[in-house]
Amino acid sequence: MKALGPIPEAFSAIDGVLAVGGKPVTHWVKQSGTTPLFLYDMAIVEATIARLRAAMPERLALHYAVKANPFAPLLARMDGLVDGFDIASGGELAIVTGQGIDPARVSFAGPGKRDAELEFAIALGVTLNLESEGEAQRAIAIAERLGVSPRLAIRVNPAFDLKGSGMKMGGGAKPFGVDAERVPALVRRVVASGADWRGFHIFAGSQALDAAAIADTQGQALDLAAQLAQEAGVALPHCNLGGGLGIPYFPGDAPVDVEEVGARLSERFVSLPEVLAGTQFCIELGRYLVGEAGVYIARVIDRKLSHGEVFLVTDGGLHHQLAASGNFGTVVRRNYPSAIATRFGAPVDEEATIVGCLCTPLDKLADKGGFPRAEPGDLVAVFCAGAYGASASPASFLGQGPAHEMLVGTND
Repeated sequence: MKALGPIPEAFSAIDGVLAVGGKPVTHWVKQSGTTPLFLYDMAIVEATIARLRAAMPERLALHYAVKANPFAPLLARMDGLVDGFDIASGGELAIVTGQGIDPARVSFAGPGKRDAELEFAIALGVTLNLESEGEAQRAIAIAERLGVSPRLAIRVNPAFDLKGSGMKMGGGAKPFGVDAERVPALVRRVVASGADWRGFHIFAGSQALDAAAIADTQGQALDLAAQLAQEAGVALPHCNLGGGLGIPYFPGDAPVDVEEVGARLSERFVSLPEVLAGTQFCIELGRYLVGEAGVYIARVIDRKLSHGEVFLVTDGGLHHQLAASGNFGTVVRRNYPSAIATRFGAPVDEEATIVGCLCTPLDKLADKGGFPRAEPGDLVAVFCAGAYGASASPASFLGQGPAHEMLVGTND
């Protein structure tokens, strides 16, 4: 049998059925009227944010990276829990503002921003994290045409990356940000244009579990911010230190020690150089805040044997959970945490492979894992589905369509 990833500790059973949001998943399936189904437990999100707030220095603001999960009801609830929102497209800006979120609390990063997106953001007063000198020129020209002072920051491409991160966003040639040595000149140009200068965005990597590596990278980001501000000769009002905090997906993964990260950052904040004395700092997190709160539920449609192997065929699949299928950035496929939701906690009876309903061998949610015996009608759960699930998967593949999504938990 192949090992399964670790199921988040927040989940338990009610009468042998996986509970989410304080109720068995069968309750939510009945209420939804269909499977597959994404369930997002807001109580887990709130607990995660509370722990993070307690661990981090009070001076550090917390932003939510909308790309992790843009589900509108979730965003509406996040509005009162975080200090800001980070987006990466005009579409996300429309979703965020559609929930009544103040555009002044939104920052917009990402290469390839189209003029219409820049105009939309500038008109609303969103902070633009400029990815190049060309983007700066276009933004300034658009603002002049609109007769407004744009809120402009610069995304810095640092020479370092986040060691051990699942996705490196800095170091070497990158489509993201302005190479560090060119930043001071661009800062002076932005300030001279009359723009509302908003500071730096330094994002070196994501999905890291090593607290020491995360803390070291934050320290490097602080050093770089101080150096660039000094060279530019301009005060630094704000600095986004990026994210990087990951969650355990695979066998052997352990949660990141956020208390260690917070303690190390607190130490650095005590001895900041004078050039950063008045700077406001934030981190932007997506997957860490919502990833473990999500569960993907699919129904077993067929149980079949092939050459002695058991296959549990579900009505779900990679069109909703591309990452769990191993087709979203992983080199070697490993099993996400998964379970038979309607037999949660029951002893392992057999080795089985959980597959979806698509006509491709890539459609595999769990490979030769150990499970209780499941029959047609049972529900399968794939955990860590709160981030980069529904919105990061090809829901239209083979005409299958999206899964239903529900926000559950406190006050439901």
